[in-house]
Amino acid sequence: MIQSMTGFGKSEVIIDELQINVEVKSLNSKFLDLSLKLPSAFKNLDLSIRSFVKEYLKRGKIEVMIHYEKKEASKKIIINKDQLINYYNQLSEVSNELKLKIDSDLIGYALKLPEVIQHQKDTIEEDSNGEILNAVKEACKDLNSFRKKEGNALNKELVKYVNSILESLKEINQYEKERLPKVRDKLKKAIDELNLKSQVDEKRLEQELIFYSEKLDLTEEKVRLKEHCNHFIDSTKELNSGKKLGFISQEMGREINTLGSKANNISIQKIVVGMKDELEKIKEQVLNVL
Repeated sequence: MIQSMTGFGKSEVIIDELQINVEVKSLNSKFLDLSLKLPSAFKNLDLSIRSFVKEYLKRGKIEVMIHYEKKEASKKIIINKDQLINYYNQLSEVSNELKLKIDSDLIGYALKLPEVIQHQKDTIEEDSNGEILNAVKEACKDLNSFRKKEGNALNKELVKYVNSILESLKEINQYEKERLPKVRDKLKKAIDELNLKSQVDEKRLEQELIFYSEKLDLTEEKVRLKEHCNHFIDSTKELNSGKKLGFISQEMGREINTLGSKANNISIQKIVVGMKDELEKIKEQVLNVL
């Protein structure tokens, strides 16, 4: 069964004091267009995530986002004692040399100077990489479930449009037989108006009518279009058939255009216009099939 290329999936995992959230979004694209948005703590997983997503999601404009929150609101901080003492001593010396009254909050000034207070960077142990990659896998599975649901809806729409073309194809039959007599009447009317009746060979006239009947015959186009439509419906039952469906719809378009050029009948041309309208809907939806 076909799948939609658009979708959204997410998962989460808790490692130590970090709650890690993974989100995967997908839009339609002819190829795999992958972008990752990772915190600096997870940059070492970039290649592993790309390799996995490429294998698992196949095609689409994919965006993988990983972000995390600390279970405890406050971050761990470290005070550089040596640097703080050094700053404090230098400030005291300057104050003494300038014969300034030492401010009781001198330590407060020292704390504001660079490299005194350091925020500890969040790090992930290598042993936890497998858990993060598994979270990415779960998010991709969630996205694929979304794709399947969307694919079911797409499949119903596509089959409906193709069946509409097949029904229109049957309607053409009732107008085919009346075309050749009209051609005969046109030829005879032209002969009468030009007073050429005495110069026209009846056998030659019959030959011309046979030529027109062969030229206007739609049997071959109708058979091919029906085969393409059935092939299209069968292909919707296959996985990853989006590109294949696109090629089949192009072939359907060629046959429909030929039917229109050979129609020579206003009723058939109206039916062909309806077919083209349905085909455009098919092409639009096929762009979103994986």
